[in-house]
Amino acid sequence: MAKEKTWKDLILNLFLIFGISLVSVFIFFYIYLPLTTNHGETLTVPDVRGVTLDELEDFLESRNLRYEVTVDSGFSATERPLAVLKQFPLPNSKVKENRKIYVTLNSEKPPLIRMPKLTEGSVKNATLILQTYDLALGEIIYVPDPYLNYILKQQIDGREVMEGERIPKGSKIDLVAGDGLGQQNLESPALIGHDLESAKVAIIGSGLKIGEIVHETTNSAVIEEVSADGIMEQVEITVSPGSVVKQSPKKGRNMRLGQKVDLWVYKPDSLNVNPTILDE
Repeated sequence: MAKEKTWKDLILNLFLIFGISLVSVFIFFYIYLPLTTNHGETLTVPDVRGVTLDELEDFLESRNLRYEVTVDSGFSATERPLAVLKQFPLPNSKVKENRKIYVTLNSEKPPLIRMPKLTEGSVKNATLILQTYDLALGEIIYVPDPYLNYILKQQIDGREVMEGERIPKGSKIDLVAGDGLGQQNLESPALIGHDLESAKVAIIGSGLKIGEIVHETTNSAVIEEVSADGIMEQVEITVSPGSVVKQSPKKGRNMRLGQKVDLWVYKPDSLNVNPTILDE
């Protein structure tokens, strides 16, 4: 005859079941999962922008990462064909081993676009239009004309190109502009504190040329201001990344048409590229 179970036996069995469950949970989460998912081990995503497709697989495999090319493509005249233009996750993000990096490649051939009209306008306005169409500014050729910086012709490799003509995106456009009947005396524009692209537009629009561009790691600049009592004072300001911290010649200096202006631009050693939750 089987012995009747008491309430003490029931409690003992419950404790035994609870203990076995607790041990099972511990083994699953703290031993099995870390072994199968490399728990706690992360890799830093390298910067693959500029790496070509034939270099990409070996580059990422050596770092225990994979890649996938997105259906979209872009174009940059400064990058090699089939070079990476964009990537996700971003460089310096923390990811798991064998994570897939999604890349957008540069087109093998530049797409064709229609040439905009630059003639009968100013050099400054033409510079802004070229940026909008992803075209590059080439040489500015000054010829005798009553109006300074008035565009007379637009050219590619010495050949006049007409409005609406199909040209490769990224083409370098030369401008033939008026010299203002020999007007030569100009003033250097105030560029400190402006971003690099705005400074370039101001230089070209003033009938001057862009000289050497030097990167600086300091974000402080000195400008001249007139105080309330009419005294010229030097004031130190802080600029954002990509802005001009120094120029030569200085603001207001006498210059000649076509003379170059050198720029010093604040470029920090590193930027904050901490990964977001989307990078994980």
